[in-house]
Amino acid sequence: MTRITHVKVGSRASALALRQADMAVAALKRAHPGVTFEIVQFTTKGDRDLDHSLPEIGGKGVFTEELERSLLAGEISVAVHSLKDLPTEQSPGLEVAAVLERADPGDVLVSRSHRPLADLPPSPAVGTSSTRRAAQIASLRPDVRLLELRGNVPTRVKKALAADGPYDAIVLAAAGLDRLGLSPAISERFTPDRLLPAPGQGAIALQCRAEDPVATVVATVNHEATWAAVTAERAFLAGLGGGCAAPVAAYARLDGGTLVLQGLVASGDGKQVLRFETAGAPSAATQLGHAMATEALAAGAAALMPARTVL
Repeated sequence: MTRITHVKVGSRASALALRQADMAVAALKRAHPGVTFEIVQFTTKGDRDLDHSLPEIGGKGVFTEELERSLLAGEISVAVHSLKDLPTEQSPGLEVAAVLERADPGDVLVSRSHRPLADLPPSPAVGTSSTRRAAQIASLRPDVRLLELRGNVPTRVKKALAADGPYDAIVLAAAGLDRLGLSPAISERFTPDRLLPAPGQGAIALQCRAEDPVATVVATVNHEATWAAVTAERAFLAGLGGGCAAPVAAYARLDGGTLVLQGLVASGDGKQVLRFETAGAPSAATQLGHAMATEALAAGAAALMPARTVL
């Protein structure tokens, strides 16, 4: 068996991505103290093009394609991703070898006045680049004015807090702010019953070449409970054929020995919201997700989705 002594780890160059890469490398070093790890930085298409919405520039893959090409070329051996950025259909020759223990999977509100959503002024301007968040926020506050929001996490927070900015508030993933030490800016944390997260949100994925010996090393840091939860969530999304253009949400959790999966499909304006829930064994995570997607499609979910591009 090949002895592995040095591993190159690819990461996007944003502050959040590098923080997540540091977390991944720290976990790998604890598990393999005799191996050295080097972080290689990438600027992706999604990082470069901030003038267009994600669906316009190619969807989720715009944050992962450069890292995946480098993996396949053998320039790096591990790519660290926010799991929610990874398309559900794995690129040929690659595999997710591990996910780290999940952080808070929910969404948060950052408002200039530090008020929660319910206390914002009439017709508040709320920024988000996510159709999932936009639809659910519109359902909670039908008078909301939704504005496009792009940029890295610190930039978005700065825009939200700017006294002369266009936003009364913005919506972001809790994990990003928590990992960057920006939690004091949070005005409200949404529970899943109010705003259901994106599939895989809050989880960090470690991707490798299939059958590469490094994948065996990486697999030792996999968090089994997180793996089961995100597998079910991503199976639900895959079963629907929904990409980042579709307002689809999913969240799974372990309740004792049972995996409980919640799903949501909404119209873009938030006026129609379909919710689903199922439960089963963690070992049947994929089947649970697919079964709930079948249920959702039978209930009319396809008609609410603007695009059904299989990821």
